[in-house]
Amino acid sequence: MSNPAASARPGTTAQHALESLRRAIVAGELRPGERVRQDEVAERLGVSLAPVREALAVLEQEGQVTYRPRRGYVVTELDLADLCEIYELRQLLEGLAAQRSLPRLDEDALERIELAARDCAGAAERGDVAAELEANRRFHLGLLEAAEQPHTLRVIRLLWDSTETYRAMYYNAPESREEAIASHERILAALRAGDPNRLVAELDEHRGRGLARLESMLDIGD
Repeated sequence: MSNPAASARPGTTAQHALESLRRAIVAGELRPGERVRQDEVAERLGVSLAPVREALAVLEQEGQVTYRPRRGYVVTELDLADLCEIYELRQLLEGLAAQRSLPRLDEDALERIELAARDCAGAAERGDVAAELEANRRFHLGLLEAAEQPHTLRVIRLLWDSTETYRAMYYNAPESREEAIASHERILAALRAGDPNRLVAELDEHRGRGLARLESMLDIGD
């Protein structure tokens, strides 16, 4: 894992540990199935084990790490069936939320979504995966927030969190970044047209291409 000394230290040591572990997962320094060595993380960050454990507890709730007896915490490893189930749930929930959100999106909301798309494209050009993931999340959730369905959105966020490790792998491939930016443009066109059916179809296609790409990258289809 990279040295975080160059970045600003957050207000608490637990938050510091959490953000450091998130960066390591996004950067691919911690890969699915890999053990998180708490003592090494604590030593590198210059903190005790307690904040590292707090951070891991948060990541476990999000589904990004899993506790295994005799091994401790490992970065969550999903098989194809897990990924398909999560993406199917996202399809159902995000399609419903997008249809309800679209008529409620005002100009300010549209500008925020378009800004997120531009930020995503800029990060892709720089090869900044962490920034691209953050902008991508703003883009997609910005489409849905106007639906005013807090329980649905909470579940959608949990589903996103549980596959963030795999999304990071997806965005680490240049061809995936190009594919995502093109999809975002088509989604924006559907938004500007105010066409809910087209919007849902573009979201479904974007999600489906992502899942297919992950299956190919991980070679988990056998």
